[in-house]
Amino acid sequence: MASYNTSDFRKGLKVQIDGDPYLMIEFNFVKPGKGQALYKCKLRNLTRNTVLDRTYKSGDSLEAADIEEIAAQYLYRQGDTFVFMHNENYEQYELPKEVVDEAWKYIKEGMVCSALLFDNNPIGITPPNHVVLRVEYCEPGAKGNTATNVTKPVKLETGAEIHCPSFVEMGELIRIDTRTGEYIERVKE
Repeated sequence: MASYNTSDFRKGLKVQIDGDPYLMIEFNFVKPGKGQALYKCKLRNLTRNTVLDRTYKSGDSLEAADIEEIAAQYLYRQGDTFVFMHNENYEQYELPKEVVDEAWKYIKEGMVCSALLFDNNPIGITPPNHVVLRVEYCEPGAKGNTATNVTKPVKLETGAEIHCPSFVEMGELIRIDTRTGEYIERVKE
């Protein structure tokens, strides 16, 4: 198994500690007046979403995590389980609601997402950065409210609710940034 020396440490590194996959989300190099250099790291557990603070001395090493990122197509939802299919070998993965987390708001059947696999088991799903979804329901906008940034809640075809400008109508397609959950623009059919 590959390992990373402290000189290889950087933000975004995927490592394995005590059998669990971690993502290095923060990394600081500290050189005290005398003594060994220190590497202060913040690591996020990719399965439990907890954050761990660790300090390493120069010369320490961490095991590389066996994480693979694949393209997976969202097939359907069955209760609290979401079913995805690997685009190359057609293997199907069932992800519980806890693993899908907030991504359910932006995925619809047939959409290709990015899935993280650890030891060939799915541990996370990321929808595309921008998605186009249909507005299922919203209150009609008041006439004349176009000069200010007036927003209203709208319900999307996935069941999620976001805030949009008051000129958005029912049945329209809108583009959404999945990283922030914000409205970007209306889309012509």
